[in-house]
Amino acid sequence: MNTKPRKVMIIGSGNVGTSAAYALLNQNICEALLLVDLDTARVEGHCQDLRDAAAFMPGMMSIDVRDAGDCADVDIAVLTVSGGALKPGQTRLDELTNTAQIVKKIVPQMMAGGFNGIFLVATNPCDIITWQVWQLSGLPRSQVIGTGVWLDTTRLRRTLAEKLEIGAQSIDAFILGEHGDAQFPVWSHSSVYGSPVSDVCLKQTGQPLDRDALAETVRKLGFEIYARKGCTEYGIAATIAEICRNIFTGSHRALAISCILDGEYGERGLAIGVPAVLAQSGVQQIIELQLAPDEQVKFSHAVSVIKSNIARLP
Repeated sequence: MNTKPRKVMIIGSGNVGTSAAYALLNQNICEALLLVDLDTARVEGHCQDLRDAAAFMPGMMSIDVRDAGDCADVDIAVLTVSGGALKPGQTRLDELTNTAQIVKKIVPQMMAGGFNGIFLVATNPCDIITWQVWQLSGLPRSQVIGTGVWLDTTRLRRTLAEKLEIGAQSIDAFILGEHGDAQFPVWSHSSVYGSPVSDVCLKQTGQPLDRDALAETVRKLGFEIYARKGCTEYGIAATIAEICRNIFTGSHRALAISCILDGEYGERGLAIGVPAVLAQSGVQQIIELQLAPDEQVKFSHAVSVIKSNIARLP
């Protein structure tokens, strides 16, 4: 009988990190939460607050503060560090320089501490930082993934669900590419229980689906939330929790996440959002879709954007 507690370390105890911890706690996804942050007083306060919440749960969960290097027993390390808040008019790519400097210090420290679990990168720009973490860690590519476009995919499904008055879980539609402006919906593989989304929309609403307008709406959603409240936290926290759950359960479910490519889609030398099957060891398989010609152009553009920014890494 395996009684080893499932341990998740969250590096960065800001809005995203603490919301992710709360989501993991409430969904009972692990038995141990470890919080890391340079602000020792704040992270200890979060730890105590989360312990209060855990006391209402039916099971036992340990919640502790640790240094990043004390990580040899950690199963999943979630990176939520940030180089600073975005200014008006900036995109996720503008976060790269400052955030990459932080990551450049943390990852070697963790590897020196004996980390051999799975890195889950939620830090922006997600795809570029995922690549950086893989390069710095030296781990197999299956053990370094990013949240990527899974939140964008969920936003697409939610928006379609509201329009069609159908549960989001019934919609098989997803985003590929960069977690940023170079993302795009894969309409050629999108359906509602086998029926093309466009057909269902026309029948349900009497109007043709405006694909370009919907894609733009989904692309802007994160920025609109950010403009209104100064951060986004609950959606990405739920994304982190869902990915962790699928890893721990070995679900073999396919999610659209940021993966290191090594020949898939004819590309290598980057991380990008593609559908991948998750198991307890991380990414078990990357699913290669036959993209429509216009989708292939968009995918190639996303590759170009990501690679050009990988070249800017310090």
